[in-house]
Amino acid sequence: MPVLVVGGGMISAEVVLPTLFQEQSRGLIGKISVATRRAERIQWLRAQLPGCDFRALPDPDADGPDAVDPESYKHAIAELGPGGVVIVATPDHFHTPVIEEAIRTGHHCIVEKPLCLKVGEARRIRDSARAAGIYVNTDYHKRHDRAIRAAQKKYRDGALGQMLHGHAWIEERREMPLHWFANWCEHSSPFEYIGVHYADAYHFITGLKPKRLVAFGQKKLLPSLGKDAYDTVSATIQWEDDSVLFIRTGWVCSEHQTALTNQGLCLMGTEGEYWSDHKDRNTYFCTQAGKFEHFNPNFFKGHCDWNDPGKVEWVGYGYDSIKQPLDDVRGIHAATAGMDEAAALAKRKEMIAALEPVRPLPDQALIGTAINEAVRMSFENESAYVHFGEDMELSMR
Repeated sequence: MPVLVVGGGMISAEVVLPTLFQEQSRGLIGKISVATRRAERIQWLRAQLPGCDFRALPDPDADGPDAVDPESYKHAIAELGPGGVVIVATPDHFHTPVIEEAIRTGHHCIVEKPLCLKVGEARRIRDSARAAGIYVNTDYHKRHDRAIRAAQKKYRDGALGQMLHGHAWIEERREMPLHWFANWCEHSSPFEYIGVHYADAYHFITGLKPKRLVAFGQKKLLPSLGKDAYDTVSATIQWEDDSVLFIRTGWVCSEHQTALTNQGLCLMGTEGEYWSDHKDRNTYFCTQAGKFEHFNPNFFKGHCDWNDPGKVEWVGYGYDSIKQPLDDVRGIHAATAGMDEAAALAKRKEMIAALEPVRPLPDQALIGTAINEAVRMSFENESAYVHFGEDMELSMR
């Protein structure tokens, strides 16, 4: 099963590609390719992942280190071959054309959250994927965090009763918009990039859909540093059972913050409460080189391999959230092997429909996309309320 990664940024270098090379070493996937807009990103990726072999488009060796190709993903998808998987790890506002090209050419997809930024695009992706029998999974890795799964279990068992309200916070150091996302932070916001994790987590825990929301955005620090981007965005979401979740997000935490991301979630129900600091997992390092660091052993960490301590084994919910959809696609390929196209299409549709209630396929990912679009509509319109209608139709009344 060949895999193509579209996008050469931080998430590709630190999570996606290490996961894929580990799966490849275990014989579970085949050739790995990476498509970026600029060859210099390929050079950077190779420096981050020494000894890891992947096909590159554009290739700095063949095309020159200054090569630029905005449509490299189209060439890479065309050359991927049958049975391939496309992983979309571009900036959020570039997701849709890559996903649609993969669907058009018959390739299953894994998409870094959010699926896309517009409700209309999410519906179009959902409908075309269903018609073509194509699996499109959004990588909401917080769903695989055991702290979130524990809240889901307690809620589904009735231990928390009916939901009343909750508070989530997810804020990152200013290096994110000023360094890692400097080229595109003005097209996004801390809510759209990371806050949507907790909006999706609430939907995952409770199964509820949003009813209306109001959002607020502030621009103070980042514009003074040359970026017309939002320092912070906060949103209050009312859900269909009238419970309320307040989410605060930011991109301006001090560079001395003890972890890249400050995050957590608390929930209050009629029969119980949940509180979890997702930054402070009660583990830390204090070293001369790294100073003080809150250490999250659960997200994506390398450990000494059990059988060869000189090698690294990657584990955590960041790994699990990519492995699970890869396993799903592998299962689809196995179940349809040897079938004619009509029979294979029918079987794919059957299997994907069975997965829709339990995976962030487009019908579930539509929730996060709608919340993201509604948040921007609200803070760009003097914090007006935005209402959710049938199939996540958005309106301001």
